[in-house]
Amino acid sequence: MKFILKFYPEITIKSKSVRKRFCKLLQSNVRNVLRRHDEDVTVQLDWDKLNVATTNESPQNIEKLIDAMQCIPGIAHILQVTEHEFTDVHSIYETVAPIMAPMIEGKSFCVRVKRAGNHDFTSNEVERYVGGGLNQNYPSNGVKLKNPDYTVKMEVRNNSLYVIANRYEGIGGFPLPAQEDVLSLMSGGFDSGVSSYMMIKKGARTHFCFFNLGGAAHEIGVKQVSYYLWDRFSSSHKVKFVTVPFEGVVGEILENVENGQMGVILKRMMMRAAERVAKKMGVEALVTGEALGQVSSQTLTNLGIIDKSIDTLILRPLTAYDKQDIIDIAAKIGTKQFAEVMPEYCGVISNKPTVKAVMEKIEAEEANFDFGVLDKALEDSVMIDIRDIAKETQESVAEVETVSEFGASDIILDIRSPDEEDENPLEMDGVEIKHLPFYKLATNFGDLDQSKQYLFYCDRGVMSKLQALFLIEQGFSNIKVYRR
Repeated sequence: MKFILKFYPEITIKSKSVRKRFCKLLQSNVRNVLRRHDEDVTVQLDWDKLNVATTNESPQNIEKLIDAMQCIPGIAHILQVTEHEFTDVHSIYETVAPIMAPMIEGKSFCVRVKRAGNHDFTSNEVERYVGGGLNQNYPSNGVKLKNPDYTVKMEVRNNSLYVIANRYEGIGGFPLPAQEDVLSLMSGGFDSGVSSYMMIKKGARTHFCFFNLGGAAHEIGVKQVSYYLWDRFSSSHKVKFVTVPFEGVVGEILENVENGQMGVILKRMMMRAAERVAKKMGVEALVTGEALGQVSSQTLTNLGIIDKSIDTLILRPLTAYDKQDIIDIAAKIGTKQFAEVMPEYCGVISNKPTVKAVMEKIEAEEANFDFGVLDKALEDSVMIDIRDIAKETQESVAEVETVSEFGASDIILDIRSPDEEDENPLEMDGVEIKHLPFYKLATNFGDLDQSKQYLFYCDRGVMSKLQALFLIEQGFSNIKVYRR
């Protein structure tokens, strides 16, 4: 079985030296990816295409190869072909007729031919001869040059005839690593997954950085979507996954920063941390999923304030995209299934966030922040080869029970931030209520009376579940989630 891989048009218009480099990169990438499925695959480079061949023609193998090629950046489309020899136009017809007869039965059709090389016939002459022969000798609904039911496609190249059985669309873009490496800030939601995909498609080897605000369960979810993006679209190259524990940074912001400025300052802290991770890796740019005006921290003013926190270039592929556009892309590339179940956090963002931050006020609030907490988060960060995630994600995550009723000896532990708790105090009869902000749970929960059963509570239930999962994995068994 043979395939012809056509280059994305933007590759073909590059200068000769750049085009040659891109094409060789693509050849290497295709070989690396396909040999994960079929060790006997061969990949040959021509000036305007790649020729892929395999001796394993089982339907399962062909399906895997096609699926893999459709996800390799730099490929415009894939032609599944059979290769034949020919002597003249009539021999072309005799080769094509038995192959295409079943395809045109009961359908209108036309014949389209591309030709390269020196021949004593033209492409139009082949089209007319083959089309006429099929029309006269095989049942069909006749030749129809515009909008036919089926198009018979062939390529004549020097002494070879390629009959095209199927055409499959690729994702386009540039081959990896045609551009420099980037570090993508991953939350696991719709935006960060799509922005990472777009940078991969553009030929930038994309590493992943996760700021852990809520425990092991969320980290595993983000690792899964990051691994999916790598495995699906960029497995030709190794990349890194970095986890930065950010619970302490969030706690420092919640305790020492004015409410309306918290969202912008949290983003500035993330950028500072990401810049230091990127420099350690030799990466020159950061990538975020921010879209203009989507949330309060993503106004033009606030994005400008965030950018001024670091010198490193920040790329935002989704700046002008609407949310539904982003969701549609996520569905197309397969990350929607992850994003739909990825948590969003309560207690992290301001209740009344500023949409037009003022640098002087931001800097004044940051003066109250202990940057030693940020240093500690970076010291505790973990960098792994993304290939190791496959092993980790196979390990089961502890389950946590959710209840809507409580016993007389139970204690409801309100884990919301102080501002949330002050604004809407939790008042219930017949049960003891304690308040311990989520960002203090990891260090302070063990100091509580462990003979009691604790029911974690927050407004949406997401943070409660994640914190409960994290503590259960640390060995605590007296925890449930409470939902009213």
